[in-house]
Amino acid sequence: MFVRGLATILHADLDSFYASVEQRDDPSLRDRPVIVGGGVVLAASYQAKAYGVATAMGGRQARALCPAAIVVPPRMAAYSAASRAVFAIFRDVTPEVEGLSIDEAFLEVGGLARIAGAPREIAARLRERVLAEAGLPITVGVARTKFLAKVASGVAKPDGLLVVEPEREREFLHPLPVQRLWGVRSVTAGRLHELGVRTVADVAGLGEAALVSLLGPAAGRHLHALAHLRDPRPVETSRARRSIGSQRALGRRHRDPQELDAILAGTVDRLARRLRAPTGSDRDPSGTGGGRVCRTVVLRLRFADYARVTRSHTLPVPTAHTPTILAAARRLLVAALPEIRDRGITLLGLSLTNLDRDDALQLELPLDARSGPALDTALDAVRRRFGAGSVSRATGLGRGDDLEVPLLPEHE
Repeated sequence: MFVRGLATILHADLDSFYASVEQRDDPSLRDRPVIVGGGVVLAASYQAKAYGVATAMGGRQARALCPAAIVVPPRMAAYSAASRAVFAIFRDVTPEVEGLSIDEAFLEVGGLARIAGAPREIAARLRERVLAEAGLPITVGVARTKFLAKVASGVAKPDGLLVVEPEREREFLHPLPVQRLWGVRSVTAGRLHELGVRTVADVAGLGEAALVSLLGPAAGRHLHALAHLRDPRPVETSRARRSIGSQRALGRRHRDPQELDAILAGTVDRLARRLRAPTGSDRDPSGTGGGRVCRTVVLRLRFADYARVTRSHTLPVPTAHTPTILAAARRLLVAALPEIRDRGITLLGLSLTNLDRDDALQLELPLDARSGPALDTALDAVRRRFGAGSVSRATGLGRGDDLEVPLLPEHE
């Protein structure tokens, strides 16, 4: 239920999620600077962030900034379990939950006024429950639109609550830096800064035509709408995720093609397993994927000069077949190798997009179950029973220093 004109959308976002789980589970880490991941920073507590430590930063640089930091290895099973517990609380508060990632969601509470009170009261109780039942701090933004709710939670971090009432939306949003607009990253921000555009108010003053000329039709219209407080999207409880992805921060040391191929193959294995996993399983704690096939494979690279590029390939038939997806991903990587050699690489990511339910496909001839899908299914069963590390590619042995993180919307 979407109540127009009222601030009824909550954006709930766990604070420094991985690091908070570590601090919850080990009392000696509480109120101390914690870094998850050694070679590359996967997550940092707010005590570490105060020294300038940031996600995807090299471990050596992070330890130089914060010599007192305690470095712990990632425990993905613990993070998935914590996510499931928090999402259970979300769905107990309201059935209208749109999961965005393992640690954040939108909740629509407009229909709960008579039984649960005002959105501010609901948000406050939600934060209390997550802390008491899951042991984790969470920040909640409340607003009329999804965009403003997400911005509000970002401004309120850490461990805060901020309600943006409709009558003060412009007063709240316009003084903020342009980076608060959804989709504005360093490159776009740099182009805007060159024109003296530094706040959301400056973006609103440019006009749609100027933004389109500067950034292109899609990005220009998108930013113009957000700067003018237009975001009609409701919380979509039944919306199926259209993509899944993961990425590895690689640090700044040289990576040869064989090493990059091994990292890519491991990433494909994990993503294909997530495609096939039942919705709501350990591989899909937010309930937004599972039992699906993909049509498009997207390779994401970040070079040593911080520039980002994407390369994509659309398959003739949607699939969850690991070798098919891997072959497409390898073609994209091979094509990018000359640029990687020239510029260096600090991050490799992969997304599987244009997802559909696996039972929505029409089978094609010849129907051959002797290999491919049957092997994938057997390997999935082994990993479910004996653990994700029970079966691995030989090329991936001894390469455990790089850290995989979900490919998520940027926040915190």
